[in-house]
Amino acid sequence: MDSKRFNPKNADKLMSKERTDKLQPHKLIEYLEVGEEDSIADLGVGPGLFAIPLAKMTNKPVYGVDVEPEMLKRLKENAEAENLDNIKMLESDLESINLPDESVTRVLNTFVIHEVGDINNAINEMKRILTPDGILLLVDWEAVETESGPPLEIRVPSEKMVRLLKEGGFKAELVYEGPENYAVKAVKS
Repeated sequence: MDSKRFNPKNADKLMSKERTDKLQPHKLIEYLEVGEEDSIADLGVGPGLFAIPLAKMTNKPVYGVDVEPEMLKRLKENAEAENLDNIKMLESDLESINLPDESVTRVLNTFVIHEVGDINNAINEMKRILTPDGILLLVDWEAVETESGPPLEIRVPSEKMVRLLKEGGFKAELVYEGPENYAVKAVKS
């Protein structure tokens, strides 16, 4: 397993009450402006902390994309527990997302961009799968020392992420800046 990658054996931590209370997924996903007709790709979906509430907001598919089969297995179990049938599991990395061009109106990428080998390639892929004027919400760890999260040396600072998204053809702005993480909203130009 790649040393940058989150260990799927710790998947339960991703759905913990403590993490949910801290991140407040419902508030973060408001930046995506999801409506009933939006199709969504949740990249690095994990066990579904964000995909579950997103699936309740739309009648269209929510593609739970993850490179780890164990995470997709957990997502499937969590979706079934919530009686959700619009979450589609998709095993794929973020540098060659297994979705057609312009197939989704929204993309969510939470706490996974720092794990990608080529960030610019991942940005191009997110742009490729988004429809024109589609919205990307990218949430990640700020490049500061914290008690939890990935090593400091692999974190991408928020200013750099905004710049990379703009260079990649998005209108991007920092919409949330916390002590440990940030959110960038980007619209496909």
